[in-house]
Order: sequence, then structure tokens, then C-alpha cells
Amino acid sequence: MKKEHFFVTGALGCLGAWIVKNLVQERVQVTVFDLGTDTHRLKLIMDAPGIAQVTFVQGDITNREAVIRAVQQSGATRIIHLAGLQVPACKANPTLGARVNVVGTVNVFEAAKETGIKQVTYASSVAVYGPPTDYAETLVSHNAPLRPRSLYGVYKQANENTAKIYWQDEGIAAIGLRPYIVYGPARDQGMTSAPTKAMMAAAAGQPYHIPYGGTAGYQLADDVARTFIQAARTPFEGADAFNIKGAVVHMSEIVAAIEQAEPSARGRITFDDTSLPFPAGQDDAALKQVLGSVPDTSLAEGVAFTVNHFKKALQRGQINPKEMTR
Repeated sequence: MKKEHFFVTGALGCLGAWIVKNLVQERVQVTVFDLGTDTHRLKLIMDAPGIAQVTFVQGDITNREAVIRAVQQSGATRIIHLAGLQVPACKANPTLGARVNVVGTVNVFEAAKETGIKQVTYASSVAVYGPPTDYAETLVSHNAPLRPRSLYGVYKQANENTAKIYWQDEGIAAIGLRPYIVYGPARDQGMTSAPTKAMMAAAAGQPYHIPYGGTAGYQLADDVARTFIQAARTPFEGADAFNIKGAVVHMSEIVAAIEQAEPSARGRITFDDTSLPFPAGQDDAALKQVLGSVPDTSLAEGVAFTVNHFKKALQRGQINPKEMTR
């Protein structure tokens, strides 16, 4: 049996960095495939010796041959696919968004087919759902109707259907995971990064205004990363996408948790009480039926961990709070 080896696309992003960190801590081989070369998120949560254990391959996820070649040369036994452009980038350049998010996902399944890897774990999103008014239940189930209201959500829905066809035609199993608002160290990009930026501002003694509010699901990045790894290791028959629940709370509770972690931030973190165009939260019963128990750090503990991590990073001069909280 081949030694376990993870091939992770888009691993220089937030979730990818945490997945890499966890795998390195387990002494598991990991190959990173990313178009970029900026390792600042890895450096924020890992030390230099840990990063040195990682094999980096710079490549374009939209290039089928490059993806296949990278997987072949890595000798990988498992694939976690995270590479993708987020909501604002897809809206600004729909053609590029479709190439990266949809064609890129097809290329990952093609690489699995060509290399004999029989299961792919990939990132979907809560964005496949519509607004709360589309659903009778507060916490939507994993098989609720998909009614995306953004190109990003449409692309993610396409990926979920792509996975089903590769199972049908090629016998490649797939588990997609639908995070909601991921927070924690290294979350510095995307529409829902504002709560993490508020935690950074609190650590730096600065005010911050979060441009939305309402009730949503919040998941610590490390929890989501470990859930991806757990899903990749869980034998699965079929292709399905599953919700991640986390803490379903109002933005006022996020602010309260920040103030609890850093009392000097009291009154300095504000928000607009305009809800995101997604359900209030997601039911994760189906995910737990497949994986069993999943990592689920409490909101208070997760926010305190994040604020304290940022404080230490600031003391080390690793981050510039003015840049990180834009």
C-alpha cells in the first residue's frame, strides 16, 4: 500500500493553510498546488521547519495537463480541492471565475481519473443556497433546493453536479463540504472575512466596522480544515455535498465574543444589521452520519484563540494590522 500523501489545490489560502498545518503536524506528506507563491498565511500559523516539509508546485488549475502532471509526479493518494475565486472576483470577472471554479474542478476530477485516485474531497459553499425567504426551516438541510443568487454559488452548484457525473461515469467518489463563515488566523480575504478582521482590529487596539450582520453560521478555520482531512480519509460510495453547521449566532454575539476575548475592544467593533443573502444556518446531520463526530470548537473559545493568535503575531511583527483590516 502506498504511503498516504495529500495533494491540496489552492493551499495558500486560509483553509488550505490550516489543512497543510494539520497534515504536517501528523507527519503526512503533502503537495501544494497553487498559482500563487505567497506563503504569508502559512507563515502566520506554521514555523519554518514545518513549511519546509511541504512540496510546493506552482501551476494553473485551469490547465488540465498541468494538473494531471502534478498529481502524477506527486504520487498522491488523496486529493483535497480548494482552488477557486471567491464571490467578488467571480462577479468582477465571470469568465475567469468560471474557468477557475468550474473548469478547474473538472481538471481535478480528470487528474483523479488519470492517476487512479478513487475519491476527491472538494470545497462547495453555503452560496449554493438562496436567501432565508426561500426556505421554511431556519437551518437548511443538505438536500434542500439549491437556489444560488451569485455566479460564485452557481459555479459551486455546477461543481456538485460535476462530482455526481464523475461518480456515475468513472466511479470516482466525492465529498463536497459547504462551509459558511470561516473565521480564524489566516482568514484575510473574501466577502465574509470581516469578522476575522474585526478580531484582528481588537487585538491591535483598533476600531472596526463589519459591513453586514444578521444570523449566520460561523466555523473556526482549523475545525473546517480538520473536517476536510477527515472527509478525505472516510471511504464513501457516491458523490454528495454536506453542510457544516458550526455556531449559528447573530452578529451581536460575534461582537460580544470579541469583547470578551479583548475587553478593550468594547464599543469599538460595530456592524450593519443587514443579513447576508443566505439561510441563517445549516443542518449538519447528514455530514455526521457520514463522518461521525466532527470538530466543533465553541464560538467563545474560537474567537479567544483567534484574538490571542493575532496578539502574538503582532508582537512578532508578522502582520500589519492596517493592511489586514482593510
